[in-house]
Amino acid sequence: MELNKLELPKWFAGEIYEKGDVISNPQTNEEIELNNLELSMYDFIMGSEMLVEMMGDKTPSTYKKYLNEGLDWFEKSNPTAYKFFNFSK
Repeated sequence: MELNKLELPKWFAGEIYEKGDVISNPQTNEEIELNNLELSMYDFIMGSEMLVEMMGDKTPSTYKKYLNEGLDWFEKSNPTAYKFFNFSK
């Protein structure tokens, strides 16, 4: 699947920010700049990971599916930031 860096997946229903921002890695305190779409997906991923952690085995499979698809999108869209945050699938 070829990815346009300027588009979010059709399934994405999260908030799409107008501006990007600088984000800190919570483990290293290093910073990286994300564009508006990357920041939107980053927040979606972080929220989804928290939800999966809280719900454990009760997490609906669609949540896990979209989390994995979000991680795939981020890895293809910005491999440097993907590695920076040490996301895991």
